[in-house]
Amino acid sequence: MRSLAVLATAATAAAVSLAVSTPAAATPAMWKWRAVHSADGMAAAWGEVAVHQFGHVVDGKLEDTRGKGCAWAVLRSQDSRNGRWRDHGFYNCVPGVGTFRKDYRDTRQVRVQVCRGTAKRPTGECSPWKTLLRPGQ
Repeated sequence: MRSLAVLATAATAAAVSLAVSTPAAATPAMWKWRAVHSADGMAAAWGEVAVHQFGHVVDGKLEDTRGKGCAWAVLRSQDSRNGRWRDHGFYNCVPGVGTFRKDYRDTRQVRVQVCRGTAKRPTGECSPWKTLLRPGQ
């Protein structure tokens, strides 16, 4: 009976040590960013930023609340090697929620702006820029 209790205690200790020794880096770091609305309130974007092996990934949702025009999420990133800014736009012209995803490597910072526009480009009613990522600060 006593050997059974010792065996159960040893098994519990081994399970606890395995659970504690799991590296924290096994799960990627991730944080959410709140909704950013266009100036007229007819478009919104929200999502999360995750750290992965080569940099960061921005996953987002873009909501168009009205059938007239399109909702735009413009992501602006600054390259850490040369300091240049680059824009990437995602649009949703169907009322409802759509998704977007952008992978960033060697990035100093990433910002987002939500606008209204056409299927070709954003035309106005833009929100202020919101910083999503600024490593080291």
